[in-house]
Amino acid sequence: MANTELIVKQGEPTRVQPAEETEKGPYFLSNLDQNIAVPVRTVYCFKSASRGNEDAAQVIKDSLSKILVSYYPMAGTLAISSEGKLIVHNPGEGAMFVEAEANCDIQEIGDLTKPDPRTLGKLIYNVPAASNILEMPLMTVQVTKFKCGGFTLGLCMNHCMKDGLCAMEFVNAWSETARGLDLKIPPFLDRTIIKARDPPKVEFQHNEFAEIEDVSNTKKLYAEENMLYRSFFFDPEKLDLLKKKATEDGVLGNCSTFEALSGLVWRARTAALRMQPDQQTKLLFAVDGRSRFVPPIPEGYFGNAIVLTNALCEAGELLKNPLSYSVGLIRKAIDMVTDSYMRSAIDYFEVTRARPSLTATLLITTWTKLSFHTTDFGWGEPLCSGPVTLPEKEVILFLSHGLGRKSINVLLGLPKSAMETFESLMMQV
Repeated sequence: MANTELIVKQGEPTRVQPAEETEKGPYFLSNLDQNIAVPVRTVYCFKSASRGNEDAAQVIKDSLSKILVSYYPMAGTLAISSEGKLIVHNPGEGAMFVEAEANCDIQEIGDLTKPDPRTLGKLIYNVPAASNILEMPLMTVQVTKFKCGGFTLGLCMNHCMKDGLCAMEFVNAWSETARGLDLKIPPFLDRTIIKARDPPKVEFQHNEFAEIEDVSNTKKLYAEENMLYRSFFFDPEKLDLLKKKATEDGVLGNCSTFEALSGLVWRARTAALRMQPDQQTKLLFAVDGRSRFVPPIPEGYFGNAIVLTNALCEAGELLKNPLSYSVGLIRKAIDMVTDSYMRSAIDYFEVTRARPSLTATLLITTWTKLSFHTTDFGWGEPLCSGPVTLPEKEVILFLSHGLGRKSINVLLGLPKSAMETFESLMMQV
């Protein structure tokens, strides 16, 4: 915040249950849900010239109760099944809801284009006694009213319940319900359509789970230095220049914005962390499997339909070669994701229960195609929205920004000395 420290006074939390009776039994989560059971915290800022915030909490609370009838698993908690997997327990128990008041105007929150856990975290309700995800509701909601008549909607939702596209569909359906509109596309709730095969059939090498030795001792750097969070802005002209740079040597005929930008930040982060030439470095990112499964995933699928793919090479090779080298590795990683590969990944988890390793790894998450900015609960589209923090230190987030959402903000955190190097490399683009 610019001048005033944000002080938020929270009311007593309540449970918001579905407005109608829903299914009661345990709810199945697929193997694609199992590995990303992390809370994702986001904040939306609203202010309308024609409508104050007096009834904001009630409108959002009532519409949440209605939308949870269709999305009833969001009102449950996580449990461990007899197979040792996560399932949803007590679906319909209720999402946690809190009303709060802030001591300032909404404009004073500051810059939402970069994570700010200290300030923005006050706009999210955290269950005080919860020490792990099994003790947390799958969804908490905090509506914070500001002195200017604006308000924020702070959400904490577990990633195991939905990927980005599904989260966007849920929040937008919720906001449409608040405006009295009918549900356009009912959620498809049956996640067993992508369950593991019997018997499992692992047909590919899944390096996304491979353990890498930290020969560069990056762990020490993270332990000794403070983390800095920054955002880097790429407008359409800068993105076009980057794509030209990635293809100028003729190795690649063309490349996408995601490929070029991912190739750039992978190289820059590797250099910034001072990885040894023989250090294996891994890039992980999600590919939407909806259209890649055979048959395709039904419209409105509620769950994670994303599959992690990977590119792996030595840091020395990554840095000595031109940008086309890293972009080419990323292209291969995308092309690798077929129906056979995705089902092999699902079966791999069934056999091994392995978690993706993040040692010497960069995990890129992209929200550039998600239209959270259109969410309208009756106060118009949000002034801004964004994440409270990044889920892991290895994560970089791409957010769409500006006119036509054609610009991209790159959000990341690095140890202080590494961030200084990363910033200087970004200045050279």
